[in-house]
Amino acid sequence: MPLYPEQLELAVAALRFILPLREPADVTLSRFFRENPKLGLNDRAFIAETVFGILRRKRFLETITGKPTPRLLLLAYLARLQGMNMRELEPYLQGDEGDRIKEIKAVSTDSLPLAIQADFPDWLVEKLQSFMDDKEIMTLARSMQQPASLDIRVNTVLANRDEVLEVLSKDGIEAQPTPFSPIGIRLKAKPAINKHPLFLEGKIEIQDEGSQLLGFIVGPKRQEMIVDFCAGAGGKTLLLGALMKSQGRIYAFDVSEKRLNNLKPRLKRSGLSNLHPQLINNENDSKVKRLHGKIDRVLVDAPCSGLGTLRRNPDLKWRQTPEAIEELKVKQAAILTSASKLLKTGGRLVYATCSILKEENEGIVEAFLAAHPDFELKNCAEILAQQQIAVDTGEYLRLNPAVHATDGFFAAVMEKRTPMDAPAAT
Repeated sequence: MPLYPEQLELAVAALRFILPLREPADVTLSRFFRENPKLGLNDRAFIAETVFGILRRKRFLETITGKPTPRLLLLAYLARLQGMNMRELEPYLQGDEGDRIKEIKAVSTDSLPLAIQADFPDWLVEKLQSFMDDKEIMTLARSMQQPASLDIRVNTVLANRDEVLEVLSKDGIEAQPTPFSPIGIRLKAKPAINKHPLFLEGKIEIQDEGSQLLGFIVGPKRQEMIVDFCAGAGGKTLLLGALMKSQGRIYAFDVSEKRLNNLKPRLKRSGLSNLHPQLINNENDSKVKRLHGKIDRVLVDAPCSGLGTLRRNPDLKWRQTPEAIEELKVKQAAILTSASKLLKTGGRLVYATCSILKEENEGIVEAFLAAHPDFELKNCAEILAQQQIAVDTGEYLRLNPAVHATDGFFAAVMEKRTPMDAPAAT
């Protein structure tokens, strides 16, 4: 589809609006669209794709442009990363921009430092280098520079995957089963699926395949009592409810009333009756304490850096800081300890993040296990294999966008042992 000058100017205006990065880019872009209500669907799609494309390669583009303005960043993005030639760009250029673009096109990238080629901040590369080599970092980075696919989850209480695939096919929406999740579907394009009857009737939910796999790791059974400790807007809670065939009881805890309110319409659509959203003040709330020792399975999808989601939230790498991660680690450890008290003997504790950093993942789990000898690490690959899901990353689940085409996810499963099985504390 040809670009027209007004679209380019609108994209520049949106970039100018977003680039201070004082808040999440998707929030700022939504506000930009609200303030420009006359924009058509094509305009919105072009602006969103372009803005997020630039955020994914912001450091590289700033390096090759020298002193970048939002307009020059956009032109460099079109010329270097979208492959537009000078003849195609000519109608949109002003003043000496033609000469600048020729210079930008000629810049060699071979000798650029790893952090610039990866489009990561220096501090993130340093953290990754503690457990990855440079080649692995670049492979991960290239996968993070691509937009994420649109995955949906079939609500098995109301539909099955074959039925949903058939409806999508009839409606001209190209889709295929996800390779790992038995209830996932990957869409080829990005239609407005939230307006489709399947969505409105509660038969599908938008959910990354990696997030779906966490539900199978929790492995809830009918009639059990489950806690989703950091439920947010409830995507995983709804999955757990469906896996339980709407039987048993699930408590969806969160400290954010706004996030829990976002769960309400989703819950209504889902047809589930076993979910109980509960607002808590913190991990030591009395609503948590009254369930101590009563719960079969607990999912702790902990607040984290979110660095596994850079395909969809590329601005995070520029808004996140090492100092914030240190604060998150304290919170992660406290939440995991509090959540563990809910479990019965033999109960399952699942700790998960959408981070790629070991200090938020294995580091938290290993410290918890060292302090709690009554918990034993279980093998994630074996738990998934029992459900005919072939993802083997060892004891821990480690999903990598470069390998699995999902967001970056981590999960660990721990089981509360009987007192006689637990080793004595030293």
